[in-house]
Amino acid sequence: MKKLGKLTKLDLRQAWKHEANDLTRWMVEPENIVQLCEELDIEVEEVRREEAVGRFNVDILAKEVDTGRVVIIENQLEVTDHKHLGQLLTYAAGHDASIIIWVVADYREEHQRAIDWFNRHMPETISFFLVKLELWSIGTSDPAPRFNVVARPNYWGKVVREAGRGNKESETKLVQQEFWEALKAYGMERGTKVSLSQKAHPQHWYTISIGTSRAHMNLLLNTVKQRMGCELHIPNDAALYQKLLADRAAIDHELSGLTMEWRELPEKASSRIIALHPGDPLDQTKWTAYFEWLLTTAERFQKTFKSRLK
Repeated sequence: MKKLGKLTKLDLRQAWKHEANDLTRWMVEPENIVQLCEELDIEVEEVRREEAVGRFNVDILAKEVDTGRVVIIENQLEVTDHKHLGQLLTYAAGHDASIIIWVVADYREEHQRAIDWFNRHMPETISFFLVKLELWSIGTSDPAPRFNVVARPNYWGKVVREAGRGNKESETKLVQQEFWEALKAYGMERGTKVSLSQKAHPQHWYTISIGTSRAHMNLLLNTVKQRMGCELHIPNDAALYQKLLADRAAIDHELSGLTMEWRELPEKASSRIIALHPGDPLDQTKWTAYFEWLLTTAERFQKTFKSRLK
């Protein structure tokens, strides 16, 4: 049997001596913020560091892609404490944030319970995350970060409660969750070539890894415009979008038969290449046909773009 390496857990301060000067600067780099957000099943753009709230500065301020909801991230290279929890709430109020993320070296149980309490009692538009940052190496390898989500919102529980009160938006979210769960089951039975490892959530998109942090695919549902889509999402990499745009004729040829839209979105940090297809996601009698279009299109996207993202 081949000899296996041994994982060694490292002190975070071996990589980051100072929260603001080291950890926060590292965190705002595109590949690092993407790694964190992938663990949280969110996408962010317009990432900024050290934004003022009165006399204080929040470590990282961003916006969620598509919804525009404000995201704040507070880093702590120590064990959680009441001071940082209070700062977190102050920053959230000052920026009217909807997604609040606390990244820490370690946590006390009372603070985890506090975050869980917030998530149980806040409306579904407000989400709190507690994330433990770890640093690992194998033998003499470079240290590798790992984000462990300790506390997250119970989206399903919130959505079910709101739907039970007659909230139409929450009813739609229930259908979205059911759609993605059924798509995953269909894809496994069909033997699709794309990864459907992400958990299904009550939201209008489902993310698929394409093997690089530079871009990923999203499957999309739009119940208002009654259409669905498959997109290549490129966060914070205008050069990559321009590279693909220069090869647009060949890409469009490989994806012939699809209704394509190229969206550079210069006012935002991300760009998109999207194929759209008409259909009402609420019409469950047509879901099988929708699943087939989404998966076939995702497979074509993966074949077309994967080699071009190296």
